[in-house]
Amino acid sequence: MDDKVKDKQVIGNLGSPKLPFDYMQREYGTIPLDNERAPFQWLSEVAYKNVHRIVARGYDTTELMEQGYGMTDMLFVNFQARIATVEEDQMLNYVMILALEDGLSIPALMSRMVARSKTFLTQAAGTSILAFGHAYAAFSAFGNMVLEKMQQAEASGQSIEAAARELVAERLNDPALGISDLYLEDPAAKRMLARAKKLGVAGPHIAFLEAMAEAAKDISDTPVDVDLLGAMGATMMDLGFTPEATWAIIAVTRSFGAGAHYIEEVEREGYTRLGEHLTPKEFYDGPEDRSVPPLAERHTHAKPAKVGTPDEWLAAFRERQQLRGSGAAIVEEIHDPSKKTGIKSVGKKI
Repeated sequence: MDDKVKDKQVIGNLGSPKLPFDYMQREYGTIPLDNERAPFQWLSEVAYKNVHRIVARGYDTTELMEQGYGMTDMLFVNFQARIATVEEDQMLNYVMILALEDGLSIPALMSRMVARSKTFLTQAAGTSILAFGHAYAAFSAFGNMVLEKMQQAEASGQSIEAAARELVAERLNDPALGISDLYLEDPAAKRMLARAKKLGVAGPHIAFLEAMAEAAKDISDTPVDVDLLGAMGATMMDLGFTPEATWAIIAVTRSFGAGAHYIEEVEREGYTRLGEHLTPKEFYDGPEDRSVPPLAERHTHAKPAKVGTPDEWLAAFRERQQLRGSGAAIVEEIHDPSKKTGIKSVGKKI
């Protein structure tokens, strides 16, 4: 027996003969390596780094910069493992500049609110990007929906126009459709498509989006047209980016603007200490002030949630729907929310 083990005092019941093993005889140290299988190791096709260089998709990033390539060029290298044409690079610049700032939009306001709580800039920018959900900035949902329909049309020999009309008929009110009434007055979406055509980078995805817009105009009871979600999503796919890559690139681009809003907020307004912010009664529209009943009289004031009949349940439910902040008025998700990304399955296909 190892002297270290032999001299060790038994602790608690660790020396009990009822244990299925002799705890005091257990060896110290590590388990020998299992040589019958390869040890785990992260592998990446994207990049590697050593003391001399950082290499992305085979290109030395320092050499890329020294040659004059820029940030947008690097995005093509990282996500597509290729050097883009001048026109493609210009188009990606166009998309990212338009995506970087959106004024005092919801993501910017989120960044500003978090900034007031005296947190880190990266936390505020991250909070802002969390607003990129399935209704707002749903590039993944839009892209995968369009890709699936285009692939089905190609496999069945269906025309682009027919497939676009079918998709619009199925998803006319879907916020991720890329067709809405948001940009009827704002020319940004149309300008982006025009720019893509001028640079010669417009392809099948923009053509499909425009066919969707024409179908939607015929089907919808109200005026609709291509919105910026659709224009950006289709343009990025014509540049060769997947819907997921598009989501990542646009979200990170917007974080630059969110960071600027954070800085301005703390420079102009400062921080808000816990409990400092007051909310006047003028901003409250709930029940009037009322006395708290003595605990002994609880039974005379209590109102149970339990009901006895379906009609009573329905009446109680409708009453709760009028109570803002209860959640009763929220339409529950029937399907798995993750499926709203447009991805039908996850994981590597073997």
